[in-house]
Amino acid sequence: MRYCLVPFLLLIYNIGFGQCKTFKIAANGDTLNCTDFNGFKQGKWTVHVEPLRGNPGFEEEGVFKNDKKEGVWRNFNLMGDIMAVETYRWGLKNGKCQYFTINGIEREENWRASNPNKAYDTIDVADPLIPNKYERVIVKVDGTSLKHGVWKYYNPMYGTVTHTEKWVLDNLQGDQPESLAKSVDPTVPDSLGGDPKKTLSKPKPKEVEDFEKKNKGKKSKVRDGKTGT
Repeated sequence: MRYCLVPFLLLIYNIGFGQCKTFKIAANGDTLNCTDFNGFKQGKWTVHVEPLRGNPGFEEEGVFKNDKKEGVWRNFNLMGDIMAVETYRWGLKNGKCQYFTINGIEREENWRASNPNKAYDTIDVADPLIPNKYERVIVKVDGTSLKHGVWKYYNPMYGTVTHTEKWVLDNLQGDQPESLAKSVDPTVPDSLGGDPKKTLSKPKPKEVEDFEKKNKGKKSKVRDGKTGT
C-alpha cells in the first residue's frame, strides 16, 4: 500500500511545483516565493528587506500574478508591527490602502487602478450635487493609479479623524461642490470640471417663495435710522 502512495505523492509534487523554477516551502507546507520559468513571480510571497543607508527595513507579504502585485498586501516593520495594508490590481494600487504608526492608524487612502491593457477605461462618478446619481466617464489610461475617493487622516494616539480629502480621478475636490477641479482628460464631462461658467442655481425655500408672492407689487419701506417728526 505504501508503495502505491509514492507515485501519487510524486504526481502532487509535480503539479504543485512544476510551474516553479525556484520556490521555498513554509513551515505550514505552503509554497512561497515561486518564480516561474519565464522569470515571473507567482503566488504567495514574503519579502524581507534589511535596513539600508538610514532607511528602516521591513517585511511584506502578499500575492504576485505574472510578476505584479495582486490583492491585499501587508507591510510590517522588523519588530513585527503592522505598518501598511494595501490593495493592488495589475500591480497598481486599487481601492483602500491604510497606513499605521506604532500608536495606530495614521491615514486611509483610496485609489483607482487603470487596466494597462486598454487605451481607455470607464468609471462611474458620483454627482456632487445629487445623491445616488452617477455618471459614466471615459478616461484615458496611462498605466498609473489615480487618487479616487475619500482620504482620511487620523490622530494615531486617539484614532480620531483630523481631516478628510475628496479626490476624483486625481483631482482634489475640496469641501464644496463649486470647487470642482478640471479633469486631467478632455473627455471628462462638465460634472467633473468642464466649463466653469456653467453654474447651478440653488432653489429658494418654500417660505421665501410664499413671502415673495404675498408681497409682490408692494413697496418695501426701508428703514434708514431716521425718526419721524
